[in-house]
Amino acid sequence: MEHPQNPIERFKAVFEEAKRIIPVEPNVVTLATVGSDGRPSARVVLLKEVDARGFVFFTNMESRKAQDLQTHPWASLCFYWQPLDQQVRVEGRVEPVSAEEADRYFRSRARGSQVGAWASMQSQPLASRAELEARVEEFTRRFEGQEVPRPPNWSGVRVVPDRIEFWNARPDRLHDRILYLREGDGWRTEHLYP
Repeated sequence: MEHPQNPIERFKAVFEEAKRIIPVEPNVVTLATVGSDGRPSARVVLLKEVDARGFVFFTNMESRKAQDLQTHPWASLCFYWQPLDQQVRVEGRVEPVSAEEADRYFRSRARGSQVGAWASMQSQPLASRAELEARVEEFTRRFEGQEVPRPPNWSGVRVVPDRIEFWNARPDRLHDRILYLREGDGWRTEHLYP
């Protein structure tokens, strides 16, 4: 079987199929980072953009994940779409998105999520749920009757891939694995044993 030479285009085709079959958040992806102590950490984020430059998610830049990425600017993403029997693994360096990209995406969020970005001190200790609710009320009042601006500590991160693996389930655990490795401006492919 022929495989596209460009793994981003291949990813987009698989992702479109996932969006067709999985009605709720097919863009869920596990993000793995490494902290300053050398320990790995994984959590689920939402892929918001993908193009030739890479894979984008957004976060509070004071969160644990953002701190990890500032210390070690490399990340791994793992998508798994069970109804498709497909997994895609992405590895690469990270870079911040532009202020314009972050502003554009922030404006597209629901107002409650915009206010929540101001209210949440992501990854910091929280004394009680009431404390968070009070902060939401405070920022709801602050921005009443006006557009909610993007918080200065909230932006996006792009994973610029140098390695993308496509895994397709097959009987008897004899899965197909195709690895794309970046070489200059192009990609080289390898088949891997399951």
